[in-house]
Amino acid sequence: MRYPIIIYPNELLTKKMAPVTAITDEIITLLDDLYETMVAHDGIGIAAPQVGKNLRIALVEVDEGDLFELINPEIIERKGSSIDVEGCLSIPETYGTVERADEITVRYFDREGEEIEVIAYDYLARAFQHEIDHLDGQLFIDKIIERIAADQLEKYMEEHQDD
Repeated sequence: MRYPIIIYPNELLTKKMAPVTAITDEIITLLDDLYETMVAHDGIGIAAPQVGKNLRIALVEVDEGDLFELINPEIIERKGSSIDVEGCLSIPETYGTVERADEITVRYFDREGEEIEVIAYDYLARAFQHEIDHLDGQLFIDKIIERIAADQLEKYMEEHQDD
């Protein structure tokens, strides 16, 4: 089932999400529905609060076919930092630069209940941090260094592709 995306300033987007206490059939269905919703909206990540669900669940798929389903994720280590452009399905037509760690270690559970640790770099690390922020009620607009108008995004990206 494809969900509508919750749009800022909906207050659910600024609340800390509840941990998942058991991986049930409903959680598995939610994971599948989140994926369908993310793909339908051309996203690379989505978090449960973006579809109105108060749960610590997020999905990230930076490279097609390399899907991470994060249940109760936590960042346990951060290294380095860089600034890059971000946007968000819940804040349409809004873009800006945000500073994030270059490398992170994330611990989470998958749909089978297995605990996993992943070391992520660069764009994948950025996507994880963005989605985990959603689970903590934090939005990228609260961290924007430089706002970029939607009609200037392509030009900005071309000018800064080698940064």
